[in-house]
Amino acid sequence: MEPAALKLLPPDPGDEGTQRCRLGPAALSLLGARLGAPLKISLPGGCCVCTAWPRHDLADGFLQADLTCSTAGLAPRALRGLSLDVRQLEPLPHRQLGKAAVRVVLRSAALKKSTPRAVLQETIRELLRNVYVLPRYVVTVAPSPENPVVCIEILSADSLVEEAGLITPQTSIKIKEVITLEWYRHLSEGIAKTSVAGLDDVGKSLKEMIDLPLRFPKTFKNLGLSVPNGVLLIGPPGVGKTLMVKAVAEEVGAFLFGVSGPALHGSRPGEGEENLRRVFEKGREMSQEGPTILFFDEIDSLCPKRGSSSNAPEDRIVAQLLTLLDGVRSEGKMVIVAATNRPDALDPALRRPGRFDREVIIGTPTVTQRRSILQLLTSHMPISADVDLAQLAELTPGYVGADLTALCREAVMQAVSHSSLESTETETMINMGDFQEAFKKIQPSSFRSAVGLTECKPVTWEQIGGLEDVKLKLKQSIEWPMKFPQAFARMGLSHPKGLLLYGPSGCAKTTLVRAVATSCHCSFLSVSGADLFSPYVGDSEKILSQVFRQARANTPAIIFLDEIDTILGSRSHGRTGPGVSERVLSVLLNELDGVGLKVTERRGGKLQLEGQCQEQSDDEERKLEFQETLNKDFMVVAATNRPDMLDDALLRPGRLDKMIYIPPPDLKGRLSILKICTEKIPLDTDVSLQDVAALTDLFSGADIENLCKEAALLALQENGLEATAVKHEHFVKSLKTVKPSLNRKDLEFFETFYSQELAS
Repeated sequence: MEPAALKLLPPDPGDEGTQRCRLGPAALSLLGARLGAPLKISLPGGCCVCTAWPRHDLADGFLQADLTCSTAGLAPRALRGLSLDVRQLEPLPHRQLGKAAVRVVLRSAALKKSTPRAVLQETIRELLRNVYVLPRYVVTVAPSPENPVVCIEILSADSLVEEAGLITPQTSIKIKEVITLEWYRHLSEGIAKTSVAGLDDVGKSLKEMIDLPLRFPKTFKNLGLSVPNGVLLIGPPGVGKTLMVKAVAEEVGAFLFGVSGPALHGSRPGEGEENLRRVFEKGREMSQEGPTILFFDEIDSLCPKRGSSSNAPEDRIVAQLLTLLDGVRSEGKMVIVAATNRPDALDPALRRPGRFDREVIIGTPTVTQRRSILQLLTSHMPISADVDLAQLAELTPGYVGADLTALCREAVMQAVSHSSLESTETETMINMGDFQEAFKKIQPSSFRSAVGLTECKPVTWEQIGGLEDVKLKLKQSIEWPMKFPQAFARMGLSHPKGLLLYGPSGCAKTTLVRAVATSCHCSFLSVSGADLFSPYVGDSEKILSQVFRQARANTPAIIFLDEIDTILGSRSHGRTGPGVSERVLSVLLNELDGVGLKVTERRGGKLQLEGQCQEQSDDEERKLEFQETLNKDFMVVAATNRPDMLDDALLRPGRLDKMIYIPPPDLKGRLSILKICTEKIPLDTDVSLQDVAALTDLFSGADIENLCKEAALLALQENGLEATAVKHEHFVKSLKTVKPSLNRKDLEFFETFYSQELAS
């Protein structure tokens, strides 16, 4: 006969803390357990040891167990209403224990400090009297005000395997360790490792700051050095600062105590400082147990620069934090780590050795780092063979770890939506098309608030008619250095700092730049006068500086200054006093010269030296590193139809090195433009594009596009909405209304300027 199931009920109030297990007569006889004999009960999430006792009402089918002695992590609340099989109850052989070693968990560090060892020894002996235990099991103690003990872990006992040991007054109990409840929870947490990719250098730097002083304190003392106390992590949002700290804390086995700025502030004066003192006091208590990391996330919100009259409460908190940082004892095991994405907003007094001894900068990931991040993110994703992670890494300049996570999540959602529409039974696979769709929705977070960020519509070189010489020059100046850096390094060449495209209006200057950005897969920022000019003094210069800072953080990048003559102008045109244009010009000249990167604008880890890039290597990883090393700068491309209005200092080599003249289309170019513009227009058989091209002298590319639209519209007007083709006569009639925007005088001016540039 199958044994009946036993429904688990809460223990009787009188049985709490007694280790009793109440069973019906049938279950007791089936188990063959004597009164008070130890039983091992296997439960979901762990096991417990109880003693067999009959139920008061002698009812079968029920089980009431007191979980005083159980494996760590067994929660009684999760077991309510559970049904057990009698086979999950197992009688254990037992004997009296001669000795046992235990770890005692106390409620707080204050109690640990104030409770004498002898008193604790006697308390433990009393609490464990007549309790059946197994090694690695935890005896939970009922909470009471006079009892400091929360639980007792049995580390070892002289009983055999799977044999319950009874602790008697004669048992020798040795207290191996006394820890607080918080530290015990930290030790008992799951070993779910936080995975981080692409931040090896940062992790190593952070680990040696935290781990070496904790492992070799005597060495530091013998060398006469104080242990470093603080680390400041600097980097843009989403780059992995908090994740890095968690991963390092797990690796070195340190207790991570996180503090948020807003949680410290209080309503009454002095409450914020009091909370801060309490945080440091708790950190010190935890450091007595073991290595502790006190982590201040977004510390700029807690410690802004002092000096403003309206910031009195914040000033007091900054002063209190400085005092507490100075008071951290070097012999302790506490390290303070802070993270910020606005280092310039921090009070300068924080950023000196002795407070934050080291500043670790986590830049926007390089192409190699993005590849390793993508490998980690896609390691558990069912991706198809056509997904090229190296190509994805190249297509994601400016993306931080959080952006790449969002990109992979969006690709998964695209794949799931496609598979649900197809309603097939096969396993959902993520292909390159899903990632391409995800690109349209996920933009780099560092660019979301960027000035001048342009999501330019992709333009290929084939979509631009004519201008073959100009295309070749642009490819040589911009595309080749980005795609073939080894060849440039081998020949000792560096790419130009800037390009100036000049020529008459409507001749595809802007379209050419869009084609360059499309072919290079780089960040593209387009800046106009409307973005820069502001009614506030100094604001325009600040905005332009911000544009360059964004570009440097997301290299390779192109900054496009369209109609640069309207933004900058020239200092030699006899204006009275310096205006906004002159100040903006001064900022641009300084940014182009670029003495060096700001400390906080470093990218990735240690990149290889440019001299090493001359080595030939077929390894794909090395190629990516070479490319990243040589493309660690941005390029400025400017366009104008008034090159004579620009300042001479801007046009010297080292700034806008190369000037490229964009001429109006010749006959062959106009024919090519006509073919591109009429690709989607149904033409009649009598249309001769060669003849139309001959009739469009002095027409720019924009004029020719307008002519084709007018001809198609005229066909609709004459033949009604049922018109199916555009005839040659429609082009001829449109020529009477669409006039060329170019004139001989302007072309002569550009030709003369071009000749002067060639001569110089």
